Amino acid sequence: MRTTLPQRVEIHEEGPREGFQIERPGFSISQRASLVEALAQAGMPQIQVASFVNPTRVPQMADAPELFRAIRKRKGVRYTGLWLNEKGFERACSVAEVDLEGVLYFYASDTFCQRNNGVSSTSYTAAQKNWVQRYAAHDIAVHKCYVMTAFGCNFEGAISLQQLRVVLQGIVDLQAEAGIHLQELYLADTVGWANPRSVTERVDLVRELFPGIRVGLHLHDTRGIGMANALAGLQAGVDLFDASVAGLGGCPFSGHSAGGAAGNICSEDLVFLCHELGIETGIDLKLLIDAARLAEQIIGRRLEGHSMHSGLLCVQA
Repeated sequence: MRTTLPQRVEIHEEGPREGFQIERPGFSISQRASLVEALAQAGMPQIQVASFVNPTRVPQMADAPELFRAIRKRKGVRYTGLWLNEKGFERACSVAEVDLEGVLYFYASDTFCQRNNGVSSTSYTAAQKNWVQRYAAHDIAVHKCYVMTAFGCNFEGAISLQQLRVVLQGIVDLQAEAGIHLQELYLADTVGWANPRSVTERVDLVRELFPGIRVGLHLHDTRGIGMANALAGLQAGVDLFDASVAGLGGCPFSGHSAGGAAGNICSEDLVFLCHELGIETGIDLKLLIDAARLAEQIIGRRLEGHSMHSGLLCVQA
């Protein structure tokens, strides 16, 4: 097990997509664009702006092309989108302002995959071969993948290390068959089943099967230990995280009795943790807290972040 903290961590922002996708429709393009611009000004290197999904099912994202075009882009920042099928991908390709990524997705929970996508995890994995070809046709290199529900889900319970090993071995085989070389592999705690020990175990397993790959963590704070899981990842040497400003977001397909999983771990709280540990992020925490407060103002209710409410550390005069 690696116990040396990374010197620098890269944090990718998910809030503008994951947050507003689960909120009520009606937030204006100018409001959402202003939040994206504030996050870029704070130093976020990559921001997932919106998803290209069925507008009748997810009306919150119907104006994704217009939103991308409205953003005043900052040099050096990547503005990405999410798609779930070929139609969504083609829509994203038609918007010049989208920074396209070659990403593959896999599921450790078959039931969750069926609920989320309408097909078995085996079928979904097989379809990733087609995505490799589709990306190649658009001259997009496949460089990373996500393993969803890598820790567990509310339909099947905890995912064992052996179950995850089978999924990861399938990715190893696909990589060899398709002639691709993945540079990053994210473990996604989609609905909040991770704990610090399981984070360490799974990071070690990925490194065993993918020597030299960069491991990323996509953590949710469903049960209040998201930041503890992030710390376990840091202590295991993970230097790549997804996070969401002010803790925005959630998963409507979680099977949770309360109606869904909580959002990603909070971006500004993660940055605060890193800075307190002496880890560089390249992010201005004060500006990021300002962006979180802007998100709260736009949403119109108190959001879950801690640093945005407590502020920076200071000594009272």
